[in-house]
Amino acid sequence: MFPLPPAGCVDHMHKIDERHGVRAWSALAALALATFTVVTSEMLPVGLLTPIAGALDVTEGAAGLSLTVTGLVAAVSAPLLVPLFGATDRRAVLAALMAVLALGNALAAWSPSFAVLVVARVLVGLGVGGVWSLAGGLAARLAPPGAVGPATSLVFSGVAVASVLGVPTGTHLGEVVGWRASFALAGGLALAVLVALVFALPRLPAGGRLRLGDTFRLVGHPPVRAGLVVVVLLVVGHFAAYTYVRPVLEEVSGATPGTIAALLLAYGVAGVVGNFAGGAGAARSPRATLLVVSGVLAAAMALVPLVGTSVPVASVLLVVWGLAYGAVSVSTQTWLLNAAPHAHEPASALFSGVFNGAIALGAFGGGLVVDGLGLTAVMWLGACCVGLAATSSRRLGRPVVGPSRLISRRSKSVIDGK
Repeated sequence: MFPLPPAGCVDHMHKIDERHGVRAWSALAALALATFTVVTSEMLPVGLLTPIAGALDVTEGAAGLSLTVTGLVAAVSAPLLVPLFGATDRRAVLAALMAVLALGNALAAWSPSFAVLVVARVLVGLGVGGVWSLAGGLAARLAPPGAVGPATSLVFSGVAVASVLGVPTGTHLGEVVGWRASFALAGGLALAVLVALVFALPRLPAGGRLRLGDTFRLVGHPPVRAGLVVVVLLVVGHFAAYTYVRPVLEEVSGATPGTIAALLLAYGVAGVVGNFAGGAGAARSPRATLLVVSGVLAAAMALVPLVGTSVPVASVLLVVWGLAYGAVSVSTQTWLLNAAPHAHEPASALFSGVFNGAIALGAFGGGLVVDGLGLTAVMWLGACCVGLAATSSRRLGRPVVGPSRLISRRSKSVIDGK
């Protein structure tokens, strides 16, 4: 039997563990700030479509393209950027991406025409795609032992909190001092987060060069492919409707701009609750969580044009919508990481690409429907897509671990973050 270590030694080791835990959670909080900032930057046009359209002399459907182009660029860049990052320290990569995001927001704030705004949103898309492609995998690397689930929920809480603080604050600021100030504030926030990442994150060497084929090869793994189908249907449906939620609330519910800002705040608070509830549920059963989330989300969307004709009823539906959608990012990400446990970084890149591509497709399709069939029709489009996601979620099996041949031996240590 081995002798017990001296009491002083035990205390010292306990303090080391505590310091390590504090550093780990500080780093994870900085990553959450990064996801908050990229999602706020990406989603700002949602609450500002009407003033943007008026200032730049375009239709609301055309103004929605400012969201579409960002999602499309993020979708294309996410799986391509990770191999381009090579062996560069991920802390330096994240800092560079936040600088690009700051530049894009600054250009959007200045933009004298819709064409310049589109260029600005391309830069924002590059920042979004890069940060999203790294965040999920880094959460697993930075998490204290046994805390990967809570760490992933914390990082992706930035997505939900962006709805609570980011988009409503941008919407309110746009009403008070103009939509350009909202983009300027987002640019300043990106610079502040850049500093936080530099000081909070440890060195995060990639360990080598990741091959582009390693990312796309994961699509051949059935559980990954099934999860991506659910992601596409959920996100397309949500953003087809949510991109145009402001004009829908104005026309269907009779809400004023000030009321809409308050409703978006309530939606965001519900999203934060949904994020952590969804993270806890996904840790036990991602399939069951996705099934519940899809069903509730489809019902909320379908009921808005039917019974959401008053502000109080619309408020309840928007809170339910927020609760359900708040769980989407963390539950789908959990599914994919479980389906590819030896390929977290390429799985996150693939998730980011598909997620943002679905945002672009949803916003674009929603714009076509709004301009062609009206605002009520876009809510039905969203509900139908999410309803299909609920059907697909029922067919998900267990996220069985994929065979090692899905990734190259040369890249395996890189993907694992070793």
